[in-house]
Amino acid sequence: MSWNGFLAFVKDPLTEFAKGITYRLDVWGLSPELVNVIVKLLGAFVACMLSFALVILTIWVERKLYARVQDRLGPNRVGPWGIFQTVPDMIKIFTKEYITPDGADKVTYNLAPILAVSAVMLIWAVVPFAPTFFGSDINVGALYIVAVGAIGTLGIILAGWSSNNKYALLGAFRAVAQMVSYEVPMVLALLVPVLLSGTMGINSLVKAQSVWFILLAPLAAFIFFISSQAEVGRAPFDLLEAESEIVTGFQVEYSGLKFGMFFVGEFLHAFTISALFSALFLGGWRGPWAEQVPILGLAYFVIKTSIVYFFVILLRIAAPRMRIDQMLNFNWKFLVPLGLLLVMVTAVVEKLVIHYYTLWGLEFGSTNYLILRAVTHLVVNGLICVGALWLSQSFGKREPPRFDASRAVAVPPQSSESTATD
Repeated sequence: MSWNGFLAFVKDPLTEFAKGITYRLDVWGLSPELVNVIVKLLGAFVACMLSFALVILTIWVERKLYARVQDRLGPNRVGPWGIFQTVPDMIKIFTKEYITPDGADKVTYNLAPILAVSAVMLIWAVVPFAPTFFGSDINVGALYIVAVGAIGTLGIILAGWSSNNKYALLGAFRAVAQMVSYEVPMVLALLVPVLLSGTMGINSLVKAQSVWFILLAPLAAFIFFISSQAEVGRAPFDLLEAESEIVTGFQVEYSGLKFGMFFVGEFLHAFTISALFSALFLGGWRGPWAEQVPILGLAYFVIKTSIVYFFVILLRIAAPRMRIDQMLNFNWKFLVPLGLLLVMVTAVVEKLVIHYYTLWGLEFGSTNYLILRAVTHLVVNGLICVGALWLSQSFGKREPPRFDASRAVAVPPQSSESTATD
């Protein structure tokens, strides 16, 4: 390898590795179309294996953070600092007995865990990890993410319905009600970066963040973070697994690897929403010299995603579980109206900013233009936040309707003889 080739490999090892595989396949005399298919399949396989390996690491990280907050040691026996503790847990899940309940719909019952994991894996296809490292840069990436999220909902309802268990079915209904409800504000929050960037492609959206969108639309970032947490079903929104009420929810009849796939889907989804938050609001792979040295872009992306993931874990540790009525009221009475208002105001303000700032002689995309644009959106978001807090405080002070015992009508219990006569 020449010196220039070595430098190119150091700057962008993933692209150079893909070029090397492509060259070898061309030497073997394969057609360009077949080579392209093989390279894409190899990339998808590597991404899947890395994501499953990532689950092992994230479970260990969550256990250690839980232990640190709760003044415990956490995993500390298997490997240094207990870093390999997840491996025997994984082996245990692989070797446990596979049970299919009597009366269950076997095809649907076994398909549900696969759908739960595949829904998360498909999102990774459009996440740009670096300027040259992404699965597919489709121009409707935001719409693709919303569509793929419905597959996870389908897997949950199929798991509850096919288990032939009333608790599983009740848990599935509750889970779908929660996930469908919180998808509405999440989509509304997702529209704000789309409006600010003028594109639905995730990689193009990252490139458009000369100023991070969390500075232009902090309320949209807040709504996206909270609603994505609820969609995953993690604490304090873990009503899907309220053990005291519905016996672990929709997966109560699953065991072994089938249960483990739901487990993997949840932990992987938690890291995936952190990656999406990083790409949508924190500039993704953008950073100093990221475009010149793509491996630096990957490092920036991992650092930003890890910081967001830390707050995801911290929220799970610190916040108490909400009741189902509180959770749905918070969604439909606060997050959804706030998201609708934010989308409308952002569209109007962005149009006015483009019109008047260019009319005043500011060059579109210049430093002064970007600073004034960010300040304008930030001030508008602050005013909306103050108004939302004032309204919520005003409604919160209202006393709930009291029960008037004087107007209550007592119905005498019927005797067994009258019931039999009726």
